[in-house]
Amino acid sequence: MRESLLLLIVISFTSCDSLNNKKSSIAVLECADNQELIDIFESDQADRTPGNYNRDTINYNDSIREARVYELLEAGKVRTANDYTNAGLIFHHGEDSVAYALAVKLLTKAIEMDTAVNKWFLACATDRYLLSIEKPQIYGTHFKRGEDNIVFRRAFDSTKITDAERIEFGVETLAQQQEKIRRYNRKQLRKYIDEGNSASQLIELIKQQDLQNPEYDISEKSINRAGYLFMYDSEFQSARIIFEQNIAMYPNSANAWDSYGECLFKLGERENAILAYEKSLELNPRNTNAREKLNEIKQ
Repeated sequence: MRESLLLLIVISFTSCDSLNNKKSSIAVLECADNQELIDIFESDQADRTPGNYNRDTINYNDSIREARVYELLEAGKVRTANDYTNAGLIFHHGEDSVAYALAVKLLTKAIEMDTAVNKWFLACATDRYLLSIEKPQIYGTHFKRGEDNIVFRRAFDSTKITDAERIEFGVETLAQQQEKIRRYNRKQLRKYIDEGNSASQLIELIKQQDLQNPEYDISEKSINRAGYLFMYDSEFQSARIIFEQNIAMYPNSANAWDSYGECLFKLGERENAILAYEKSLELNPRNTNAREKLNEIKQ
């Protein structure tokens, strides 16, 4: 039943280009991003934030979200690149190869419509689909923590695509993936925070690490996640000093500056937030989140 529905959906994909070819003002209006899909995706992400994570709740809500997106596809209400991206990411969180295959098709369509769409999503969905049909992944985006608590990369064929193609899709090179595995198997900053240590103590821990062979994972992403742990608890000043440490260590990270901007805005420092977001955009002109946040702040 679901496979035949999938076929129907793929055949009936609609885009704004085809609607606008009708030269109808109604069609143009209908080409705005589907707000319901935006809300569905935000709900998906909210379920997965630290503090809210509950596997049973997520599975139940995922099934409801997936069913609704099927209905929107059937009704022809998935039309823009953002619509296809949001829909694809919902099916990326599905539970079987049918959902993952549809995620790949939807995300491929999104990129065809707008080359600015983050291609990493498609790489990740492609790997997940391949693993679901018992074939090795080709980008190398999926890892697993074993019973011995050691992280390893799941079945992987590194010969199918080149590092240049990985880079094009926002995926780490093979060497970077090996370093990522080593990083995953280091002690985690989150555990240090969970033990009751403050942001100031965390900063001291980071500064004490041997940069060449750290005991803890002090990568840009790890420190950024640590900052958000305090943000989720509304401890914005604590988050601030962690984000400042991050940009001190990784001044060329657009993501680090983006997160710093978000924290500053929550602290009411509007002008400083603007400067941080502008720095993020300078480092990565394709950072749509920073651009959108700047537009919101300046309004």
